[in-house]
Amino acid sequence: MGIAVITLLGGCANYAGIKPQGELTRLSHLSIEQAVGNSPITPAAWPDRQWWKALGDPTLDELIREALANSPDIDVAQARLRSANAAIGTAHSQLFPSIDASAEVSRSRVSEVEDPQGVGNYRSTTRALTTSLDFDFDLWGGDRAGWSAALGEARAQEVDYRAAALTLSVNVARRYVSLANAYAVRDVARRQLKRARRINRINQELHQAGLSNRTQSLQSQVTVSSAQQSLESAEQSIRSNRISLAILLGKGPDRGSSIPRPEPLSPALMALPSVVPAELIGHRPDVVAARWRVEAASQRIQQAKAQFYPNLNLTAMAGFRSALGSYFFEDAAKSRSVTPAISLPIFQGGRLRANLDSTEADYDLAVAQYNQTVLSALGEVTRNITDLQSIAQQRKQQQQALESARNAFNLALERYRSGIADYVTVLSSEQQLLSAEQTLANLRTRQVDQSVQLVQALGGGLQLDASVPHYDAGGLLDAPNPEMINRDSDGSSG
Repeated sequence: MGIAVITLLGGCANYAGIKPQGELTRLSHLSIEQAVGNSPITPAAWPDRQWWKALGDPTLDELIREALANSPDIDVAQARLRSANAAIGTAHSQLFPSIDASAEVSRSRVSEVEDPQGVGNYRSTTRALTTSLDFDFDLWGGDRAGWSAALGEARAQEVDYRAAALTLSVNVARRYVSLANAYAVRDVARRQLKRARRINRINQELHQAGLSNRTQSLQSQVTVSSAQQSLESAEQSIRSNRISLAILLGKGPDRGSSIPRPEPLSPALMALPSVVPAELIGHRPDVVAARWRVEAASQRIQQAKAQFYPNLNLTAMAGFRSALGSYFFEDAAKSRSVTPAISLPIFQGGRLRANLDSTEADYDLAVAQYNQTVLSALGEVTRNITDLQSIAQQRKQQQQALESARNAFNLALERYRSGIADYVTVLSSEQQLLSAEQTLANLRTRQVDQSVQLVQALGGGLQLDASVPHYDAGGLLDAPNPEMINRDSDGSSG
């Protein structure tokens, strides 16, 4: 018996020399401590699942929940997850025998030529009722590997679903921050226009009194036109951000008109977990999904290798078949068969080796994409931290500049009231103050926006299983709903 098995295996196709080249990046070789070592960062836990509440605006909370409930982006991700679940069912069915039943009635006319006795010219009715069974023993685990691969691919799609929800919530928050900034810009633009009109009025009066030349008058008119343009640009930015928010909410553009002006948003504290590289793989949905795809690709290799070995299949049939209706269920009408079959992949013209080579190339691709995703994730975290550090320094410096501009304005105003300086000097000082306020507002917006991006870079509060999976028979994956997301968070010869 052993000799027979060895002989069978020796006649199989051979996959020696085909093996994957990809190697997963070791997280212990990656660090970001030096890159962010000078940053004034407070060690902290990972972001909360409802991270946007730290921005302190209830309207933003409502908008994100509305977007998660209505956005087509979530529907697309959920449809892809359902498709992946269906693939699990298809692959899982290959592990079990297939049983079919059939009933048949056929009536035919027998001619003289067909009848061995030469009689012919009579009709015959044949009845059949059979049950058949077909079972692939999957001796080498190919079907089970295919099921495991489908599970891994579905897990990746489940994580992609969560990633879509995270991306959507981040986009809503960032657009909301942009809307808040647009209002702040409009406020400054209105004050600048008011100041420009005052200067223009003074210059017109001075020119009419012969105390200034025509050039000053024309220049002040240009300043008014420029201020009007800036105000219109700010108004358009508000309208554009409202429309963009409405689309993110899965509604028509008119939905944006009912979005109230955002309250002043507070940037989150610069905080970073102390072991980013080691734990990032369990918090970043794109990294977790990439890891599951590596595991799925590995299972596809095992599935392809199983095709190099003999396949044992069993087909059985039992039932009744008779041309005499009254004897249909008698013993004489019983029909049964058992057909074991073994197939040997002796020569396939290179098809099996090419298929294995392709699946191992897919594995290498999945590994490379995982490695790139990990590096990109760490890069995003590092860039966001260093950007926040820079913005914090710029904001501190700009705060000092604002205080100087405010002091200069107050001094000019005091000198004007004392009759030492003219009102144009006051308005010029006010322009410097407005510019300083605008710059500080822009820095505050950048800081809030960068904080949101850091939350996304850290995974947005998601806690996912990125470990190598152990497959057990069980149910399919359920698509998580948005509310739950918010609450939970070497070859050998054959």
